[in-house]
Amino acid sequence: MKIKPLHDRILVQRLEEEERTEAGIIIPDTAKEKPVMGKVIAVGEGRILDNGQKQPLAVKEGDKILFGKYAGTEVKIKGEEFLIMREDDVLAIIED
Repeated sequence: MKIKPLHDRILVQRLEEEERTEAGIIIPDTAKEKPVMGKVIAVGEGRILDNGQKQPLAVKEGDKILFGKYAGTEVKIKGEEFLIMREDDVLAIIED
C-alpha cells in the first residue's frame, strides 16, 4: 500500500531509542518514553499559500527528524505504526 500525505503533511516512522544508557544500565519498557525522533517515509506536495502558489517542504523522504512529544496523529498501516503530522510539527532535521 502506498500512502501520499496531502499538502504540508508528512508520514513519519518513529526510530526506537537505545535500551541502554551510556553507563550500561538497561531501561525497562515501562520506563521508556515514546521516541521523538523519526524517519520521513513520505511527504506531501507542499503548503498552499494565500496567493494560491505551492511552497515546497523543507523535509524530504529519508530525512531523520526531531518532533514534539505529542505531535501528529498515530496510524497503523499493515501492522506498523506511523505518524502523520504537519511540517510545522518538525523541530529539526538531523544531519549525520
